[in-house]
Amino acid sequence: MIKVMATGVFDILHPGHIHYLNESKKLGDYLSVVVARDVTAEKNGKKLFFDENSRMKMVSYLRMVDEAVLGSKVDMFDTVLAIEPNIITLGYDQKFTQSFIEEEMERRGMNVKVVRVSPYLEEKYQNSSAIRARLMKEI
Repeated sequence: MIKVMATGVFDILHPGHIHYLNESKKLGDYLSVVVARDVTAEKNGKKLFFDENSRMKMVSYLRMVDEAVLGSKVDMFDTVLAIEPNIITLGYDQKFTQSFIEEEMERRGMNVKVVRVSPYLEEKYQNSSAIRARLMKEI
C-alpha cells in the first residue's frame, strides 16, 4: 500500500484545496491529511476563521481523504514519522522545498518522495488569501 501525506491549513476550503487533495490521492492508495495547528498557522501569519478541530473535521468529510490528523505543535516532522508516508505532497504555494523535506526525512532514517502538486487555475479565487481579501472587502 502506498501512503500519501498532504498538509495544509485548510481554513477556507475551496476548489484549489480539492484539486490538491485529489491530485495527492491519485499518487497512492491511502491519503492522510495533516491539518496545521492554530498556533502554527498563526505563527506563519494566518488569521483563521475556523479553529483547528473544525478545520480537521471539514477535511475529514472529504471523499478522497482517508485520514485527517492535527499536526505537531513542536516539530512538523514528528507527524511525518508517526504517519510513515511513502509520498509527501506539497501544494504549489507551500513554502517548503522538495529537497529540504527529502533531506530531513533521510536524516531521520526515512526514504520519502516529495511531489509538488500543480496549481488549480480554473477559478478566479483559487487560494484562501484571494477569498479572504474578497470577503473582507465585501463586509
